[in-house]
Amino acid sequence: MSRLRFPLLISLSLLAACGGGDDDCGVGGAPSVGLVAKSAAAPATLTFGGLHAGLNNDCPAADAPSGVISLTLQGTQTDGTGNVTLCIARPDLLAERAQALGHDQAGVAVRLVDVNGTANNCSFAIDVAQPVTGTVTTSGLCGDGGDPAGFALVVDGALHLQRTCNTVVDSLDVTLRGRVAVQADQAR
Repeated sequence: MSRLRFPLLISLSLLAACGGGDDDCGVGGAPSVGLVAKSAAAPATLTFGGLHAGLNNDCPAADAPSGVISLTLQGTQTDGTGNVTLCIARPDLLAERAQALGHDQAGVAVRLVDVNGTANNCSFAIDVAQPVTGTVTTSGLCGDGGDPAGFALVVDGALHLQRTCNTVVDSLDVTLRGRVAVQADQAR
């Protein structure tokens, strides 16, 4: 019986040293693919996944407390050849509550830097002349997005994509929605 207790004590000690396995951090079952840009007016759907986050300080906030570094998220189109990029100026605030989604410009909480892709023999790119609206929330975000457990990102937004099919160019109203896992880049 004493042989069983010793390994159990070591196991419990190791768990305590690791912080007890905080269940609040991590992707929480969010799928690796699930961020979808879709037009109701045209058969155009771009699906993104494989999102990675890096504390790169690409869009620092002037009002950020010391030690808070802006977070860049990048993912790839899974049904074409595009990508999506977002920059979160204050990931500490995003961990607490929903933040506004907008264009890549100073003062926007979550900046939609780029959305582009291909579908139905056409190419799509964000139309920067049109507004971007919506909200972004997270669950399981720890360490301002740098925690190795990652987190789940939830986007509910609207934007315009410029569609190019051969020589015809137009603009489509598109929703950008979904819940998707984000993995933290470990090389900082």
